[in-house]
Amino acid sequence: MPIKIPDALPARETLEAEGVAILSDSDAIRQDIRPLQIGLLNLMPNKIRTETQLARLIGASPLQVELTLLMVEGHTPKNTPADHLISFYKTWHDVKDRKFDGFIITGAPVETMEFEQVGYWAELQQILDWTRTNVHSSFFICWGAMAAAYHFHGLPKYTLADKAFGVFRHRNLKPTSPYLSGFSDDFAIPVSRWTEARAADLEHIPALEMLMHSDVTGPCLLAEAANNSLYIFNHIEYDSTSLKDEYERDVAAGKPTALPANYFPDHDPASAPLNRWRSHAHLLFGNWINQVYQTAPFEINKINV
Repeated sequence: MPIKIPDALPARETLEAEGVAILSDSDAIRQDIRPLQIGLLNLMPNKIRTETQLARLIGASPLQVELTLLMVEGHTPKNTPADHLISFYKTWHDVKDRKFDGFIITGAPVETMEFEQVGYWAELQQILDWTRTNVHSSFFICWGAMAAAYHFHGLPKYTLADKAFGVFRHRNLKPTSPYLSGFSDDFAIPVSRWTEARAADLEHIPALEMLMHSDVTGPCLLAEAANNSLYIFNHIEYDSTSLKDEYERDVAAGKPTALPANYFPDHDPASAPLNRWRSHAHLLFGNWINQVYQTAPFEINKINV
């Protein structure tokens, strides 16, 4: 079954053009099932692009999903029109009395700052603690994953001398994990970050199990069984051109920027990049949605009771 999003959301036209099934309010009411309630706390500056990327993957599920878009109150986005935020976004205080089957927290362009220096860190800590009581399964992405792993487990992040930037091979460390069902032993994932987590630190945190790893860029995907949580440090949700756009943005800003590794054919930025991660992105999010469906209580108010 398809994803339910507002009729006027810009992502709707893009997803419909790609063949992603979108559910109308009237059709949703007619179906005699409870849709999965998924919240998306979008910390990325270009919120429209990020919400489209994630709705694309969630909407490919055969289950009915209702997506709620959220933003923090402690920061005013500069790259998203105010009317878009007013029309489609809620704050955590708007929904803190609700329960969610699944909850996603994205990355944010603050990764080189100490967590405590981020203007909305106190608010985010409240939200993270709230996920332990009001959310059945959480999915943390990039900086959101590093922030959650630090908050819950004290996992440190380290600043890199050079940006990890490109498409890198990763290994499937736990083929029997339900989150990696259908995954190849070796696959490519986009990486774009100035910080890293280290496997040596994870050896001292038994609650976090590493599912994916790259010999070049380190840990990628962690699972926390006790709280049905996933932490992914890389951008498997990216569009084909996301790294290209980031590269061109930095070049235009006069920043010293290397070409993203293993991305442009023949390492030529004039060539159209090939997407070598799309199928695994759909697998990962599809597996996560399936696990949420299989394990969440039918009565949503009984989550974490």
